[in-house]
This record gives sequence, structure tokens and C-alpha cells, in this order.
Amino acid sequence: MNSLYTSAEGARAVERRYREYLEDWPVPSEHLHVPTREGETFVVSCGPRDAPPLVLLHGSKANTAMWAADAAAWSARFRVHAVDMIGEPGLSAPSRPALASDVYASWLDDVLDALHVEHASVAGVSLGGWLAVDYATRRPGRIDRLVLLCPGGIGRQKYGVLLAALLLAPFGRRGRRALMRFALGTRPPAEARQEPEGARAFADYVMLIDRHFRPRMDRLPVFGDDLLRRLTMPVLVIVGGRDTMLDSYGTRRRMALNVPQATVDLLPEAGHLLRGQTARILEFLRATEGTRHHV
Repeated sequence: MNSLYTSAEGARAVERRYREYLEDWPVPSEHLHVPTREGETFVVSCGPRDAPPLVLLHGSKANTAMWAADAAAWSARFRVHAVDMIGEPGLSAPSRPALASDVYASWLDDVLDALHVEHASVAGVSLGGWLAVDYATRRPGRIDRLVLLCPGGIGRQKYGVLLAALLLAPFGRRGRRALMRFALGTRPPAEARQEPEGARAFADYVMLIDRHFRPRMDRLPVFGDDLLRRLTMPVLVIVGGRDTMLDSYGTRRRMALNVPQATVDLLPEAGHLLRGQTARILEFLRATEGTRHHV
């Protein structure tokens, strides 16, 4: 049994549903398995081969399926590479190196080298946002533009979700759904039932992962001001004012103080799960299209 999952049956259920999402990818794509020092890494690539590269890094307890709609829009202008992060519920190796090390940056070096990508724009969500910042501070010359959605490692990490998890644990499936709504800032059941069928189905898939997958429990390292000052490329940060997991106001403050080319969009009513940002991100990426920063 893969130790990332509570059972072999659960691992198969998550993978089976994931492969269905991959088969329904909304634009023509390639499925790649690239070798790295941490094991094989799965990548979905789409868009014109000669277009500027855009690398996507999902969040914790997630995989490339979360990017499907975004990739469909962005691949008209970019060669999109959606990467299954190692140690998460995708098709990459189960390796989980220490976050407080250079191992993840070296792993991403291997991924980009295997994709023949010398430099790229990178978009990351939550844990993927943390990884994007970590990589950009270590390899600024390989990053053209940086998009961070509710990134970890900048604003203070909150612990209300952990307390909620303890309180809701006895309530089984209903408790897990309530916890997901609390943690991500998603809609209550009455409103959720009015969402498109595809959105409800994906919410069920998120619950499937939550039921069977063992997430990382270690605390995300916080980037010091000296590290944030290494972000000399254009950066777009989008955060939710009601994020129960991270201090969005602290993130905005620290980015404003340390990153001169940062634009921070703080959405007061949004939680940790940010909806409807596809066009905004494309606007940012295209505004700097064809330019590179110099380090």
C-alpha cells in the first residue's frame, strides 16, 4: 500500500477518478512522465510548442485536475505544463523531501530540464505557491513572471482549521464536508446545490481525496524578508480576506514591503479557494508577455 493513502483501495479510487479527469482534459494535451532525482514526475502539457512556457503547481491534497479550466484558457497563448507535485495525490513519485531544504528546487530543476524549459512563468496555489516562491528565490534567472494564489510561507499560518478538524472528526462524512467548507471558504450546501454539475462532481472528488489521502502535516517554512527581496520578477499575488488557513493581510503587507514588482489583489469576501481568476491571471501574464527580468 502506498503510505500516502489510508488504504490501497482508497489509492486506487483516487487514481481512477483522476484518470477520468485527465481523459476529459478540455484541450489537446500530452501526458508526460519525466525522470527526476526524486522519482518519476507526471506532467500534462498543452498549447503551442513554440509559445512561452507556463508551469502550474497545484496545492496540497490536489493534483493537475484542478487546472483543467485554466489550462484551456491559458494554452491559447502559452505552452502550459501542469505538474503533479511529488508526495501529493497525483501520478508522480510519493517522495516527500524536507521543505526546509533545496531538494524541491533541485527536483523542479530536473522537471524543467526534462521539458527543455530554460525559463518560464510559474503559477502556484497554496503549497504550490510556497514551492513557486521557494524556487524563484533560489533560481530567479529561470522565472519570467510569478503568479501566487493564497501562497504559503509569507503571511502567518493559522490554526483554526486544526481545531475545527478535531471538533468535526466525530461527525464522519458530514463533518469532513463542513470542514472543507470552513477551510476553503466554499458555499453552504443550499447554495452549492445550485452550482453546475461539474463543480459539484469536482467537490465530491476533493472529498474522495480527503477521505483517503494522508497530507503533509509539517509546518510550511516562512520566507524571511531577505528571501522575498530576491523576487525581482513581476509578481501577481491573489489572496482571500476570509482565508482561514493563511493571514492574507500579512501576505499583502510583506509583499508590499519587500517585492517592488508585486501586485497584490486582496479579495475581501473570498476564502482560501479562489474562484474566477482565470482572466485576471491571463491579463497579468500577457501584460508582461515577451519581456524578461534581469538578475
